[in-house]
Amino acid sequence: MENQEKQKPGAGFGIMILKEEKVLLGRRHPNPEKASSLLHGEGTWTMPGGKLHFQENLKEGAIREVLEETGIRAKDLKVFSVSNDVVSDAHFVTIGFLCEKFEGKPKIMEPDEITEWKWFDLDNLPSPLFPPSGKMIKNYLAKKIYQDK
Repeated sequence: MENQEKQKPGAGFGIMILKEEKVLLGRRHPNPEKASSLLHGEGTWTMPGGKLHFQENLKEGAIREVLEETGIRAKDLKVFSVSNDVVSDAHFVTIGFLCEKFEGKPKIMEPDEITEWKWFDLDNLPSPLFPPSGKMIKNYLAKKIYQDK
C-alpha cells in the first residue's frame, strides 16, 4: 500500500490520424527496451502519441509527438476520447485527439521505437493493438468519450 501511495498516474495522449476512413498506426519494436513504453507496448500497433511534458499544453504536446514520430504536421485537433490505462507497474490517463487535417506523409522518424507506419481500415485493424489505441478506436466507433471497459 505504501508503494502505491508514492506512485502517481501519468498523463499522455494518442492521436488518431484519419484519412479517407483509414487510421494511421505504427508497429512498435518487439524489443521492450526499444519500444519505449511504460505500458508495455512492444510488438503492438499504436497511434502516434506520448507523455505530456511538465507545463505543456495538451494540444501542443500532441502536435509535437505527431511531428516527432511521423513527420506529419497535425492541425485542428479535437479531443474525442479519455481512457484510464493501468498495468502492473504503470498508470496513465490518456487523452485521445482526432486529427483529420494534416500536412505531410508518415515517415519513420524514430526507427528504434516504431518500425513502420501503415494506414488501416477501421473495420480491418491489425493485431495486437496497443491497449490505449484500441480503447480510442472503440470510443470513436461507439461515439463515446469514455467507457469503463
